[in-house]
Amino acid sequence: MAKTLSFAGLHVGVAFGVGYAMTGNPWVGGALALVEPACNTVVFHFHEKVWKRIEARRPAVPPPLQV
Repeated sequence: MAKTLSFAGLHVGVAFGVGYAMTGNPWVGGALALVEPACNTVVFHFHEKVWKRIEARRPAVPPPLQV
């Protein structure tokens, strides 16, 4: 959980930094820091659901033979 929270903090910081660097406005940077990670979280949820369906349709591959 610590790694996840660390990454979330980094993500918010990068979103703020990019928004601020591109506009020079800390309010825009702050808005991006809140909105962009939230949108990515929702998109990631659906991305994972799609991939789980794709993986469920694939045939199981037997493990390689060990010599």
